Amino acid sequence: MVSESLPVSRSRIREERRARLGPLSWLSHIALAVWAVMVAVPIIWTFLASIKTEEEIFSDAWSLPAVPRLDNYVRAWEQANIGTYMLNSIVVVFFGVAGTMLLGSMAAYVLARYSFRGGRALYLLFVSGLAFPVYLALTPLFFVVQNMGTLPLIGPFIGLNTHAGLVLVYIAYSLPFTVFFLAAFFRTLPTQVAEAAFVDGASHTRVFFQIMLPMARPGIISITVFNILGQWNQYQIPLVLLAGDKDKWVLTQGIAEISTAAGYDADWAALFAALSMAILPMLVIYTIFQRQIQAGLTAGALK
Repeated sequence: MVSESLPVSRSRIREERRARLGPLSWLSHIALAVWAVMVAVPIIWTFLASIKTEEEIFSDAWSLPAVPRLDNYVRAWEQANIGTYMLNSIVVVFFGVAGTMLLGSMAAYVLARYSFRGGRALYLLFVSGLAFPVYLALTPLFFVVQNMGTLPLIGPFIGLNTHAGLVLVYIAYSLPFTVFFLAAFFRTLPTQVAEAAFVDGASHTRVFFQIMLPMARPGIISITVFNILGQWNQYQIPLVLLAGDKDKWVLTQGIAEISTAAGYDADWAALFAALSMAILPMLVIYTIFQRQIQAGLTAGALK
């Protein structure tokens, strides 16, 4: 009887909530529908334009192509060197996100679960990074990375026009939001399991990696996907730090090169094919981890 009454009670709760909100419920649905259309239409148009000729693109934007032109993808991959730029992006984003999640999760765990002098100030220092746009620091950032290149032994590997230097900058600008998000999530986790592990003789490191991280999996997955999206779509930072070596460019720089290399004679079909190749991996990642992202965003509120 409990299982039969549960769906009824949930439906009543939804009905009561809609009645309480009144017109706001319908307005929220309309706003979400408008937002979905605004996001979906450019993406659909981009994929559609990627299989057209340039004449078809400029003649009727929403018409289907007479013959799908998959050679646009081949031309973008080979002639525009998109394959190399995509590989560079994969390498940079992989190590950037891995470093961000490792350092960010450890810092967030310590700040959320341990009390020590200066802990609150350190947390506020991390969070203050959210209020500072990285674009305002591009000029000093350039000189900082340039000076890092003068360090003995490791300088040539982390200076300008190096992927390692770009990875370090990605980690630095991604840490504030990562620490802010995960610290709030770690505070919602129960302490009894960790205390029992300490009683059994487990070290702090073992408790963190074998107990707390698995318990924080929804939050870890959510913030990981957000960091992948942010670093994959980054353009301004690699434009400043990798400008001197075209072979080290990432995908966003390669796409911009297609649209600006020949001015008004740019290969628009190849440009849209390159954009489609940049969008598709992110759509796949978000589709796969959609439930985990929603669980991570709501877990803290539910607890």
